[in-house]
Amino acid sequence: MSSSVRLFRDQNYHELKGQCIQQRRLFEDPEFPASDESLFYQTAPPRKVEWKRPKDICEDPYLFVNGISSHDLHQGTLGNCWFVAACSCLALRKTLWQQVIPDFNEQEWDPKTPEKYAGIFRFRFWCFGEWTEVVVDDLLPTMDGKLIYCHSNVKNEFWSALLEKAYAKLAGSYEALDGGSAADAIVDFTGAVAESIDLAQGKYGEIISEQMKLFEDLLKVHKRGGLISCYITASSGIPNEAETETGLIIGHAYSVTAVRKLRLGERLIFSFKAEKLFMIRLRNPWGKREWNGAWSDNSEEWKKVSNSERKSMGLTLENDGEFWMTFDDWCKNFTDVDICRIVNTSYFSIHKTWEKKMMHGAWTKNSEPLLNRSGGCFDNKDTFLQNPQYIFDVKKTEDKVLVSLQQEDRRKYKKERKGDNIPIGFEIFKVEDNRRYRLHKLTVQERVATSLYINTRTVFLKRILKQGRYVLIPTTYHPGIITKFILRLFTDVPSKLRELRADKPKMTCWNLLCGYPRRVTQIKVHSAEGLQMQDRSGGADPYVLIKCENKSVRSPVQHDTTSAIFDTQVIFYRKKINSPIIVQVWNSNILCDQFLGQAVLTASPNDPREQQTLQLQGRGSREAAEVPGRITVKVFSSDDLVEL
Repeated sequence: MSSSVRLFRDQNYHELKGQCIQQRRLFEDPEFPASDESLFYQTAPPRKVEWKRPKDICEDPYLFVNGISSHDLHQGTLGNCWFVAACSCLALRKTLWQQVIPDFNEQEWDPKTPEKYAGIFRFRFWCFGEWTEVVVDDLLPTMDGKLIYCHSNVKNEFWSALLEKAYAKLAGSYEALDGGSAADAIVDFTGAVAESIDLAQGKYGEIISEQMKLFEDLLKVHKRGGLISCYITASSGIPNEAETETGLIIGHAYSVTAVRKLRLGERLIFSFKAEKLFMIRLRNPWGKREWNGAWSDNSEEWKKVSNSERKSMGLTLENDGEFWMTFDDWCKNFTDVDICRIVNTSYFSIHKTWEKKMMHGAWTKNSEPLLNRSGGCFDNKDTFLQNPQYIFDVKKTEDKVLVSLQQEDRRKYKKERKGDNIPIGFEIFKVEDNRRYRLHKLTVQERVATSLYINTRTVFLKRILKQGRYVLIPTTYHPGIITKFILRLFTDVPSKLRELRADKPKMTCWNLLCGYPRRVTQIKVHSAEGLQMQDRSGGADPYVLIKCENKSVRSPVQHDTTSAIFDTQVIFYRKKINSPIIVQVWNSNILCDQFLGQAVLTASPNDPREQQTLQLQGRGSREAAEVPGRITVKVFSSDDLVEL
């Protein structure tokens, strides 16, 4: 991984450590000094903070004591339960935390060779599409000799406090971590794809079918190494961190540490005489204060479960902040869940492998409409298409597509009071099968998907799309806003995702010889009906072939029908404007395809733009003769090449 890691502030860990050892001094980070500017930008701590090294806090400091565990963490005085919840999730997955804490054995204190300790540590975060290494010294903020922020429940374990310091450095200060999202931290730890679900709005506590779908999804995400956190949104009149009657804390991020099905009762040889329960285990980052409802640590329900089953579930009866709930209770008591999927792109895997494409982009402002790239959401009819546009193909008959749009991390702007996320979202349109230039007007294109528009760092969408070509338009909600983004697209087969930059065909020397397009024409062939029967069962396997000058576009075959829905869209840039466009209908055969009829279109700008149904005709010597069948089309033409 090291070859593709960016060094934050160009600080090289090995060089800095080597210098410190040679000069026999402990590292002090000039880029994130042990001073107030690293602590806060607005609200100072209530008392003076002393920066201390671990050796001054305890006698035998270690990075890890008895390994790493989700029980290692406690929150401290900073309002970053979300960060602690994300760390708890991270601690469950060895392969993931070893990415964040590289060469952890080399970084560990070694009492046998104290001269090799230089007070310097390094951590890696997935920042805006690339792994970034952040170096920190080991000076940590304390009051009365105790760590005031994230810390371990073991006094001489420091991985969480040092990780938090590196993350605070990335954000600009410790205070910049006050209030945030567990999903964002998990993405920064792993490069995962984040999805936020509003449990209350989706009525998951009421609609059992939706609840079961969500459970199976979470079970699959958890089994495949994904990370999940949840919280209860504060409602009006109830403050954050208030405790509910059932012991849950409002506005507080909990990490999900297990998802499983539990069987109660006896398992017989030929049948299950058992009740099946859907269960979820959570952890409170405070390391105490737990759910006290059904299936809480000391509840009666556990008496139905054998000791061996309890042991396999890791049931502990201490007040350690970890507890089980039924999935139904969880859906009814929590309002929001953040699901972070580790999307598998490895070809050497037993699980589904995704094809991934990632693009860096930006919303930028320009007074020239063709150059403006900040047009706002779909409601801004005049400027919406002035956003960045990305084209991709769905090659299969149907394909599940995952889309993640992430804006740049704005925490670094908190000092300038500009740290809030911008509401963002995106639209997906099914477009002409041969489109290669930017959209300028929506005519025949089909709006197939709209994401949420929300002021979270990441917006996610899962959708099944039919075969064809699509344009994805990421937008800010309001026009004229400037910021960067990354767009990630996951499909089953390669999608060829790319940005559309050109507005029309490029003028080249070749055009001087062969001519330059004078007209643009869009055609949508909606359907064909009343076609001639071609087989014994009384059906046909029709497709359409649309020809313009020396170019042609063919639709997919529709099987066993004489009335087919095609919804095929094409666009042509025409040099010979008097040469007609021909739409032919063919029947697909194993040996030789059979011509069924055609319609000839002049496609001039003055032609009607409404949907029209045309009688099919013959070709060659029979061009004027009508043949069975009609096609329904829409045609748009313009002599302004950037109108359509």
